Amino acid sequence: MKGKLYLVPTPIGNLKDMTYRAVEVLKNVDLIYAEDTRTSGKLLKHFEINTQMYSHHMHNEHKTVDGIVKRIKSGENIALISDAGTPAISDPGFLLTRACVEAGIVVDCLPGATAFVPALVNSGFPNDKFVFEGFLPVKKGRQTRFQHLAEETRTIIFYESPHKLLKTLAQFVEYFGADRQISVSRELTKLHEETVRGTAEEVLKHFENKPPKGEIVVVVSGKK
Repeated sequence: MKGKLYLVPTPIGNLKDMTYRAVEVLKNVDLIYAEDTRTSGKLLKHFEINTQMYSHHMHNEHKTVDGIVKRIKSGENIALISDAGTPAISDPGFLLTRACVEAGIVVDCLPGATAFVPALVNSGFPNDKFVFEGFLPVKKGRQTRFQHLAEETRTIIFYESPHKLLKTLAQFVEYFGADRQISVSRELTKLHEETVRGTAEEVLKHFENKPPKGEIVVVVSGKK
């Protein structure tokens, strides 16, 4: 009797966004694999979840996937969570999901929090078609990616860290043009949530005067 892999979204900031089903699954599976057991430990404690937890992150996932698949095939039900949001969306989870699918294991991804959806919707840009880029390349291939995306007509979504945001916004001005419309959402669902909208040049000036903090999603309008 094979077990099942559950991909369980966790809140991106506000603990009230945890679903009843997510809590129920995490309480009833045999094991939980987490991106950071320290971060997830606080979440589990808050919801009184006592299930045993192990680490599964970008530095060890290549080594742990086979072992997890074997455990599920032996009949254990296992949940995977990331620090925030839905596993495999710019977080560990893809390799394990693919391995389970290839092994004929049932994968159940629960609906729940993910940062790019509210950022896209409240940007005010067209969202019937969009491109999710996640994090841009740090060095190799970065310039080529910007040149390619400069011609994209669909709305584009990026994740960015606060210490790289100014550099990225300056490159949007350079490659997309100073007048390209941009929406930057930070600290979504948290106390200091903020969305800044305007041209690439205007948004760059805003964050030059007010250094960014927290988790950031950048939404860029497509080329007209």
